[in-house]
Amino acid sequence: DKRPPTMDSEVTSIEMKPASQGVTNLGYRSTENGLSDHPDSVQHNSVKFEIEENSDDEVYTGCARVANKIQTGVVGTLSKHGSKIKLLFKLVLLLLYFAYFGYAMYYRFGDEGSIRLLVCTILGVLILLLYTFNRLSGFKFKFSSEERSLSKEKKIKKIKRHTGRFLMLAVFIALAAYIIYDVLLDYPQNAISVAGLALYIIIFYVFSKNPAKVKWRPVFWGFALQYIFALVILRTSWGYQAFQWLGDRVTEFLNYSNAGATFLFGDILVTTYSLFAFRVLPVVVYFYTVTSVLYYLGVMQVIVKKMGMFLSFCLGTSPAESLNAAGNIFVGMTEAPLMIQPFLKDMTKSELHAVMTGGFATIAGSVLGAYINFGVPANHLITASVMSAPAALAISKLAYPETERTRKQDFDKMGKSKDRNVIEAISSGASNSVKVVAAIAVNVMAFLCVLEFVNMTLDWFGDRVGVDGLSFQLICSYVFYPIAYFMGTDVSDCRKVAELVGIKTFTNEFLAYKELSVLIANKKNFTDYTAQWNSSADWYYQGDDIVLPYVNQTLKKGIMSGKSEVIATYALCGFSNIGSMGIFLGGMSALVPSRRGDLAQIVVRAMVAGNVACFLTGCIAGLLYKDYNT
Repeated sequence: DKRPPTMDSEVTSIEMKPASQGVTNLGYRSTENGLSDHPDSVQHNSVKFEIEENSDDEVYTGCARVANKIQTGVVGTLSKHGSKIKLLFKLVLLLLYFAYFGYAMYYRFGDEGSIRLLVCTILGVLILLLYTFNRLSGFKFKFSSEERSLSKEKKIKKIKRHTGRFLMLAVFIALAAYIIYDVLLDYPQNAISVAGLALYIIIFYVFSKNPAKVKWRPVFWGFALQYIFALVILRTSWGYQAFQWLGDRVTEFLNYSNAGATFLFGDILVTTYSLFAFRVLPVVVYFYTVTSVLYYLGVMQVIVKKMGMFLSFCLGTSPAESLNAAGNIFVGMTEAPLMIQPFLKDMTKSELHAVMTGGFATIAGSVLGAYINFGVPANHLITASVMSAPAALAISKLAYPETERTRKQDFDKMGKSKDRNVIEAISSGASNSVKVVAAIAVNVMAFLCVLEFVNMTLDWFGDRVGVDGLSFQLICSYVFYPIAYFMGTDVSDCRKVAELVGIKTFTNEFLAYKELSVLIANKKNFTDYTAQWNSSADWYYQGDDIVLPYVNQTLKKGIMSGKSEVIATYALCGFSNIGSMGIFLGGMSALVPSRRGDLAQIVVRAMVAGNVACFLTGCIAGLLYKDYNT
């Protein structure tokens, strides 16, 4: 029998384990509090050591015994000083980065790359300082009504109510004064967009689920945040340039998808032919994969949480619906609810309506990359995605106000990634993107086929009565004309924008943006042509088409003004269409089967509200648009 080794200090307790048959050997094993070198368990100086027995095929002799001791020593050191070693490693990496940063600023400063490095470093340092402060101080806001007396609680609520009303009045006066002074005096025709905003608010208030229960705080601050975001990018040169720079960086980032596409399809197909399958769909795979990695690292959760807290603070909405609205800026309508899955079963109908409206009013980051690849301005797409979050909450609370008692919710109860490492996150992201890519491809193909059939059928019926060129797009250009007009679209372009809105509503936004990209490309080609042949006799209209005779080119459906292009970009930026209702209803029902009936009851209203949220962003874009390229 083997006995525990003799120890100089006193032994407080000894735990003996039964020995297995055969030859045994002393094995080393690390535990939470120390190392073991014996098959028994020994408590030495309040530190517990566990000794493992080894069977015949696990005898440590010679080099194996030395290797085992080295392993045990390393594991024990990491177990005992792991946190200190990790902190030291992070500090070394931080110092190395600052050394690199200092030399990079010394070596080359003044170009775009140095400015990008400087801005990212400053942001990183601020985030690191905030994180360190929170960890060291453990500071948290606590608002517990139990710690306050009833009279004090009423007094605080009264102060908050009056303060909120004062802030609303002050912001309203400031925005109104700015719009009148800086916009309407110079561009009085933009007042049509103000009429459009007022019209949508009045209509949704009249047809609200319960007009008497409408709370105007989320409605006002939702629109106010829209204005503020739009003011930054559309009415300030520095804001426009900042978002232009951000859009260029996003485009540059998405272009890396060409590496995988070139490997798969070949260089000729990717670089020579700008086909949908070779240039657009690989972007979806790439972005979906990157999002999966960010979700595994926890970056996505932090960003969504902070933005959700900001929206909740400003609009007074619940954490769950605020988190979902923030999540919709980055991920799709079926992925964002995964972040708030613990809340779904207990949410009120108004909150569920807000969740669905947010999904319909925004687009996913993955397809945003595809639209950028179409040639749609990246800076306006990014702004439209951000503006749609408060717009969705505002119009949702107007269309379906809260009539039930909301339940307490916590911002920290968000879904987490199930991946175990970065490699698995990349693999799962790429695998999950397959169904998204397949859905996009087959939906675009199917809707194009159906649209062609409908157009040919309408053309046949029109031909029977002497009407030429009757089509679905033509009908939409008249039906949705008032919507385009009240968004502030130039009158000459109203039918074109109305046609795009109709395509987006009855098919999907993919086809609408594809049509918009044709008009944007036409504008570029027309500008290049007129720069060389600057005479009205050098080109002419043929119906809605523009013919460029010197280059033997016809620009189908003509061109639109820059203002109309921007308005259309904002108005189309959402998943609100008939086909998406089935997709969204199916995805939400799978997450919370017990609420299937409630979801089916509000899905149509939510889709309409999501569409109007997009139109509201278009109205604000039409009101505040300013061309900085002229």
